[in-house]
Amino acid sequence: MVSNTKKVLIITYYWPPAGGPGVQRWLKFVKYLPEFGVNPVVYIPENPTYPLVDTQLQETLSNKVAILKKPITEPYAWASFLSKQNANKMSSGIIPAQKKQSFVQKMMLWVRGNLFIPDARVLWVKPSIAFLEKYIQENQIETVITTGPPHSLHLIGLGLKAKCNIKWIADFRDPWTTIGYHKALKLTKKSAQKHKDLESQVLNTADALLVTSPTTKKEFEAITSKPIHVITNGYDVEKVVKEPLDEKFTLAHIGSFLSDRNPQILWQVLQELVTENAAFKQDFELKLIGATSQEVLASIEKYQLASYVNNLGYVSHQDAVVHQRKSQVLLLIEIDSEETKSIIPGKVFEYIVSERPIVAIGPKDSDFASIITRTNTGQFFTYLEKDPLKNSILQLYQSYQNGNLKVHAVGLQQYSRKKLTETLVEIIK
Repeated sequence: MVSNTKKVLIITYYWPPAGGPGVQRWLKFVKYLPEFGVNPVVYIPENPTYPLVDTQLQETLSNKVAILKKPITEPYAWASFLSKQNANKMSSGIIPAQKKQSFVQKMMLWVRGNLFIPDARVLWVKPSIAFLEKYIQENQIETVITTGPPHSLHLIGLGLKAKCNIKWIADFRDPWTTIGYHKALKLTKKSAQKHKDLESQVLNTADALLVTSPTTKKEFEAITSKPIHVITNGYDVEKVVKEPLDEKFTLAHIGSFLSDRNPQILWQVLQELVTENAAFKQDFELKLIGATSQEVLASIEKYQLASYVNNLGYVSHQDAVVHQRKSQVLLLIEIDSEETKSIIPGKVFEYIVSERPIVAIGPKDSDFASIITRTNTGQFFTYLEKDPLKNSILQLYQSYQNGNLKVHAVGLQQYSRKKLTETLVEIIK
C-alpha cells in the first residue's frame, strides 16, 4: 500500500444496485484505487431509475468507500406513466427500428432528444454543482472524475471546474455525438448543434480525457488538443463455482441484443447448418442472456430458429459469468456502422478470460477485433463474410464433437482491472 493517500471525487450515475455494463468500469476502479494510494469518494443519485438491477453487486462493495448521494429528478419515471415498457427499453438503450416505432415511441424519442440535452439526467446537473462545490472546498478534494454516459454528468464537471481549483478528468465509456443511437433521437438541427457545442466545451475544458478505444481517441483528437488516454474496460477475478460445459453445442449471446445489432448473416448461416447437418440440428442451442429486442426475436423466428432458442432474459452479473464459462461458444455482435468501430463492449474482456472460443461479428476495422485476434481467443467476421463464418462455426462444432473445443489465450494480463487501475493512477497523480 502506497502512503500519502490522495482523495478523488468520482461522479457516476450507475452504481449498485444498478445492473448492466455501465456500472462495472468504476465499480472495479474504486475497488483497486486504495491499493495505489488513492482514496475514492463516489457521488451518485439518491433515487435513480435503473432499467436493470443486480442486487448481488452490492455484496462486492467495500464499506470503507465513502458514498455521497443527492436526489435526482428522473424524466424516465414520468415517462413510465405513458408507457412503462417503452420507458424501460429506452433507458436501457433498446430503440425500435424506425419503421416499427409507434406514435408514443416516436414522441418519447423526440422529447428525449430535444428537450433533455445532452440526456434525461440533465436536471441533476445544477443541484449537484451547488452541493459538490461546498463538499470539495470543505474536504480539500483536488481531483474530480466524471464518467458518461449519461454525458450530462460531464456538465457537472464543467461547472465544478469553473468554480473550484480542481483537476478534472472526463471519462467516456462511449462516444457522445457519434454513438450509435444518437441518430435515432430525432434531433432538430438546433439540438444536434447544441450536442456538438457541449461536447466541444467538455473536451476542451477538462484537464485530461479517458476513452475506451483508439478510434474514440482519434475522433476526439480532431476536436481538442487536451491529453487523451486510452484505458479499455477489463476483466476481474470472479469467484464463481465452475460448472460443467453445456451438453448441447450452445452458442451464447450475453448482454443486450439491440435492434440494430441484428446479424442476419448469422441467422442465415445457422439456418443452413441445421438444414444441411442432422447432427448439428440435434446438438445446437442458441442461448440468449440479457434484454433481447423484438426485432431480433422476429428475425430468429423468420429463419426458423425459434425452436433452438433458450431465452434466459436478464440475469445477475455473477450468473452471466457462470454462463460465459459453461457455454460452448460465445457470440459477440456489434452494429454494422462506421460509428460503432470504436465500441469495445465491456463483455469482450470477460469473454477472453472465460476459456471459451468467441465468434465475433462487426464492422470492418473494429477496435475489438484486434483484441480478439491478439489474445488468440476467437475469430472476427464482417457482415459480408458469410462463408467464412459458416466454415468457422462448423469447425467449432466438429471440435465440440471430438471433445477438444478449447482456447489457448495469450497476453490477457494487460486487461486485468488491477493493471488498468495502475494506469489510471498515473493519470490522476
